[in-house]
Amino acid sequence: MEVGSQDFSAMMSFAPGKEGKQVMMSPDGPMRMSVDGEEFEVSQSDDSPGTYHVTWLTGPVPRYGFGFRSHPPVQVGRADLEEAIRDFLSQVDPSTGHIG
Repeated sequence: MEVGSQDFSAMMSFAPGKEGKQVMMSPDGPMRMSVDGEEFEVSQSDDSPGTYHVTWLTGPVPRYGFGFRSHPPVQVGRADLEEAIRDFLSQVDPSTGHIG
């Protein structure tokens, strides 16, 4: 799916866990995260609380990633972000670098 200038593979719904601490995004820009040896850039939509855009910085396809929304629309914790990223990575076909 094309969202702005980034190619997002999927838009998923995500229910944040109760144990995760909230992740505060910088007003100056996106946050970088390392998950399972891969680097990601995570940003929140200013006009849609609980909506996240995740770009896979070290993946084989430039600017590839995904988006998701939390329900209820609140900030999710770091553990929840890591879980969403791991779910994304588990769906990627290593031969194409895209969700298979």
